[in-house]
Amino acid sequence: MPEAHGARPVETHPRGEGGLPLVLDLAHGAATPLHVRIGDALRRAILERRIARGARLPGSRALAEDLGCARGTVLTALEQLVAEGYLTAHRGSGTRVAATLPDDTLAVAKAPDAAPTASAPSPPPPALSRRGTALMASSARVWFSAPVAPNAFALGRPAADAFPYATFGRLLQTEWRDGAPPPYPLGDPRLRAATAAYLAATRGVACTADAVIVTAGIRQSLRLLAQLLLDPGETALVEDPGFPGIALALAEAGLRPVPVPVGPGGLAIDRAGAALGARLAVVTPAHHYPLGHAMSLENRLALLAWAEAANAWIVEDDYGGEYRYAGRPLPPLRALDRTGRVIYAGSFSKVLLPALQLSYLVLPQGLAGPVQRALAETGPAPSGLGQGALARFIDEGHLGRHLRRTRKLHAGRQAALLAAARDRAAGLLDVAPLEGGMHLVARPGPDWPSRLGDVAAVAALAQAGIAAVALSAYHADPGNAAPGLLLGYAAVPERAIAPAVTRMATTLRAAGGG
Repeated sequence: MPEAHGARPVETHPRGEGGLPLVLDLAHGAATPLHVRIGDALRRAILERRIARGARLPGSRALAEDLGCARGTVLTALEQLVAEGYLTAHRGSGTRVAATLPDDTLAVAKAPDAAPTASAPSPPPPALSRRGTALMASSARVWFSAPVAPNAFALGRPAADAFPYATFGRLLQTEWRDGAPPPYPLGDPRLRAATAAYLAATRGVACTADAVIVTAGIRQSLRLLAQLLLDPGETALVEDPGFPGIALALAEAGLRPVPVPVGPGGLAIDRAGAALGARLAVVTPAHHYPLGHAMSLENRLALLAWAEAANAWIVEDDYGGEYRYAGRPLPPLRALDRTGRVIYAGSFSKVLLPALQLSYLVLPQGLAGPVQRALAETGPAPSGLGQGALARFIDEGHLGRHLRRTRKLHAGRQAALLAAARDRAAGLLDVAPLEGGMHLVARPGPDWPSRLGDVAAVAALAQAGIAAVALSAYHADPGNAAPGLLLGYAAVPERAIAPAVTRMATTLRAAGGG
């Protein structure tokens, strides 16, 4: 095959991984031998992250065809990059970009033959609205930094290593063979029916498929309900401490969220004070988030009586009701409701995989029609892909088996975290067991550095690859809140828990100057 050295076009588009085009500049230094220019272009693409680490390159024949040159030229370029450590070549798996590059610390401009470029001035930060600024401040308080080490001790993550991927993949294949599902604004009818049957059998929530609405998450659901049921400026009760996203979603819908202190028996409505004129309350009765308390029967009955007298609504977020490790799961508030004031919210993402992004509402009889019409108009509906497979997953009993298996797994991981905190962070952290959920609360012990706040502790842990969330960030007034750390354990294998606690203790002592 003839090779034109001086008339090579500026850019060529060989097929990258998955057959997608990859832009390579071969015109730079046209007098340079072609195999050198190919190697330099590939090296620049790797350093600029246009070819991901570990990505598989096309075969040498395909690459030569795309570049319009002899295969031997391509092989020479690839062999040089393998020798330099940019590529790896193994029989049967082809040629891939190395996971660790020899010059990770060098700037891209130092690649051979790279033209010097002037550094462009950084653009000014975008001007955010007052609401956008408040949103960023709220997010920063809770999610200070992404974890470097996966899953230890990130919140809200189930045991992904226990998920039956093969089974769910088979169900997805079955669904996809039947073609893409049509859009269902209220959710796939099969999933709605399966959810109703599952809730009746396992959570004591008697409902029909018509009362179930599939949503993308609790915050989307709250915005919809707030706009439909209350007028702007009206008051809604939220738990204090509680997940900041709840209050934020209500505020985005024009409501005024009022925090109500939560004690060992959960939210007590008589502590709402002047806010008793509210017409909406959002609560987590089965397992308060984040403290883990269960709402007492006395407080449940008082809350229901308030809703009936005030013509108010209760949104029951049963985010972790399935995971209780002592006795049977507590019955939801909805099971005690006799006047149709409770809107029940649950999530499949919390118990299966976050990537599903599927939650649901169970609506009282009189509310189902208006919410259905509003949701059909406003949307957006969650993706229909996966809903049919999830319905089959429930109907065939896989969800029940998965929950039984992960209850035991989570209980063992909670016990391992408690033991590790006792053995490796004694005096530094005081961690008490909880009867359910997927996280524990670690409060400062007598050896906790006196100058170290929990927000600063979270920042230091993030730098060490440990994920944690500051308990104070869940309070309406973080400055006057008792400090603590929220540690998720469900996604952490038992063998990894003790080393992570050791690393956490070492980091906290160092952060406090101890």
